[in-house]
Amino acid sequence: MMASIGVVLTPGFADWEYALLAGTAKPFYGIDLRFFSPAPGALRSQGGLDVTVADDLAQCQAWQPQAVAIIGGMVWESSAAPELGAFLHALRDQGAAVAGICGGTLALARAGLLDHIAHTSNSADFLRRNAMGYGGAAHYRDSPAAVHAQRVITAPGTAPVSFTCEVFAAAGLAPEPIAQLRAMLAAEHGTRLP
Repeated sequence: MMASIGVVLTPGFADWEYALLAGTAKPFYGIDLRFFSPAPGALRSQGGLDVTVADDLAQCQAWQPQAVAIIGGMVWESSAAPELGAFLHALRDQGAAVAGICGGTLALARAGLLDHIAHTSNSADFLRRNAMGYGGAAHYRDSPAAVHAQRVITAPGTAPVSFTCEVFAAAGLAPEPIAQLRAMLAAEHGTRLP
């Protein structure tokens, strides 16, 4: 069975947060990666890239991917942020890992998925200010890299490499290619990423 990842985009999605997932999943690792949106149609990224997303969240849920990544963007800090709680819980009930990077962590926090597990984001204050009902402050980890706990992956917006690696691992990619990807992307900085 081929590994599968759903990527959820919203208006103003952050270009750098999904780029490694999309750019490497299928061509390098044979992962079936598909894009979805709460409101399908034309979207413009934070950087001005115009895309059309044809499939909605119900189609993602019916597809049953092994992991779903909620990509950040400014919409998550506004009243226009979509409510994804039922969708995220349904996916976890089906056995999928759910992941959020940057503003995407707010969707996880609002759904109550961060209340009892280790997690990270842009900052603890970012979650408190922007996720009504967030109850996971005691489990927050001030981490520069993605945190994976109980099929929930969180990352600050500055961690697209570790986020990609954790999502690939959750989708079933073997540890060796993940370690190679991590090492390759860290080589520019002369350091190894956690």
